[in-house]
Amino acid sequence: MIRATFPHKLLPYLLLAPQLAITLVFFYWPAGQALKQSMLREDAFGLKTEFVGLSNFKRVLADPAYLNSIGVTVIFSVATALISMAVALLLAVKAEKIVRGKTFYRTLMIWPYAIAPAIAGMIWLFLFNPSFGTLAWPLRMLGISWDPLLNGPQAMAMIVMAASWKQISYNFLFFVAGLQAIPRTLIEAAAIDGATEQKRFWTIIFPLLAPTTFFLLVVNTVYALFDTFGIIHAVTGGGPGKATETLVYKVYNDGFVNLILGSSAAQSVILMAIVIALTAIQFRYIERRVHYG
Repeated sequence: MIRATFPHKLLPYLLLAPQLAITLVFFYWPAGQALKQSMLREDAFGLKTEFVGLSNFKRVLADPAYLNSIGVTVIFSVATALISMAVALLLAVKAEKIVRGKTFYRTLMIWPYAIAPAIAGMIWLFLFNPSFGTLAWPLRMLGISWDPLLNGPQAMAMIVMAASWKQISYNFLFFVAGLQAIPRTLIEAAAIDGATEQKRFWTIIFPLLAPTTFFLLVVNTVYALFDTFGIIHAVTGGGPGKATETLVYKVYNDGFVNLILGSSAAQSVILMAIVIALTAIQFRYIERRVHYG
């Protein structure tokens, strides 16, 4: 086994120091502050605090609005992760078949990832605006009463499409890299043996993409839980009737809008625990089926 050697003993620690400092300042310190805040209760003017222990957590877990946000988050996260990964995999497989203009095609596919989440949300809101939206017009022609500003399921469908579209480029990039790492000799040998294109995909390509798929599953779960806040805030604001109020948006709503700081901090701690638990479960059970070549 080859081990890295450094001319000075302090050099490895100096190289790690910037990343450790960023992690400490932007993760551990805010997490500690949230945990502390979750056990306090402030008066209406923020002049007096009282230690209440786990009362904020009990109140949050008994709140029907919070339980509703859990259900909304599950539906939104699962739909966003599955759609974005499935579409990205399909596009990556199709991109590998392009002979001319492959680089140009890949570049076009990556561009949407550079768009800010709020802008991506506004684009889809404009396209599906019930009054003048380009994509809302065909729905009206089909007799569909489309109004995501008043219809909860339609609002959920719109933010899922916007969040998925934003993440497809990221997934596409990793799937393309994973496809390029698969030896062509395996696919050619299967083709010579008479395996159809569909069979080659499910028996050779997809199993060899298992490490990439597992990595993207973890990343997309975190993305759906946290990074989609800008899309929801710009498009629906958690409405209509809290139909799109996810856990992270409820943290914002209670903390920054309603100024219920103790409850908001408790919700952020619960959300952090949920993400850690989901990641642990994914590594514990799903990774068992992942084969690293």
